[in-house]
Amino acid sequence: MPPSVCQRLVLLLAIAALMAACRQPTDKLFDFSSNAPSRAGLVALEDGVLVGNEAGRLLRLDSQGEPVWQVELGREVAARPTVSGDTLIVGTVGGTLVSLALADGSERWRLTGQPAVLTPIVSDASSAYAVAPDGSVRALAVESGEVRWRWPLPPKEPRPDATRPLPAPVLGGGVLVVVLGDAGLFALSPQDGTVRWRHPLTQVLGLEAQGEELYVSTRKGEVLALGLADGQVRWRQTPSPALTSPPSFAQGHVWVGTEEPLLLALSPQDGRELFRLGLPAPLVTQVAEFREWLLVPTRSSQGWLLGLKPREGPPVFSLRLDTPLLTRPVVLGDQLFVQGQDGRVLSWRLRPPKH
Repeated sequence: MPPSVCQRLVLLLAIAALMAACRQPTDKLFDFSSNAPSRAGLVALEDGVLVGNEAGRLLRLDSQGEPVWQVELGREVAARPTVSGDTLIVGTVGGTLVSLALADGSERWRLTGQPAVLTPIVSDASSAYAVAPDGSVRALAVESGEVRWRWPLPPKEPRPDATRPLPAPVLGGGVLVVVLGDAGLFALSPQDGTVRWRHPLTQVLGLEAQGEELYVSTRKGEVLALGLADGQVRWRQTPSPALTSPPSFAQGHVWVGTEEPLLLALSPQDGRELFRLGLPAPLVTQVAEFREWLLVPTRSSQGWLLGLKPREGPPVFSLRLDTPLLTRPVVLGDQLFVQGQDGRVLSWRLRPPKH
């Protein structure tokens, strides 16, 4: 039997054993339905989360799963909104951008006739940055929605697939890094949109910034560390023929998922593989962490969420949600929030063992 199959079998048996146990180190808090499927992912707030869905509904939930407010936007919220101070900026697939007061959801400004918002918006204190399906990037004033600058993808560059979302941009180290399909990575100045550096990397799954490093993974099995400020390659490894997830930095390691399915832990210093763990289904988003636990969502109809202590054997806990988990979990203190593809938001209290 191949090693990967053995690893997966061992993990599945461990999950079954845990399911049979009397109690897991999790206490269910709520299961809230937004009444429509969702692919946007959760936005963490101090006391809860934001969730948008295919029906065009945006909700703010408190830590008990109760709606604080709800706004109907008319078209699907397909991409994660952004929060800047007390302002929330959200876009729809119909090309509407709306600024809302975070406290009560009241509208501050609205732009219509814009490009469809399929890719997560990011923001700093003064500007929100939106990537259009054609690869153009806009900086909008948080206070008014005024376009501060617009950077078009150069004419000779290959166009992104306008029907699919692009990986989430990264804002840090004095640059805004965007992934524009086969045109590769571009680092733009947040002040005026000028290109600081570019890297012609294709089939990018996603980005993760940590300190001065930018970690990048691709469908063709590559993981790279680039200097965030200059784009220089620090290291480049190919730990698998095919990867399925953006990179994540957690527990001092870089994590990526593979098709087999496996979870790989890589050294952030040189990218070499440190160890691997079998999964019941592929990881297609990023992992999260809670103290010494790694929280791993998986894509399958069963929707397993695993709590792992790396290098220490079977899962600490496993939760079956019966819906694929396509977006990163949110941890606030000792509370875990997870969004399913079916639009439900579920939450548990995490109870680590006492030492």
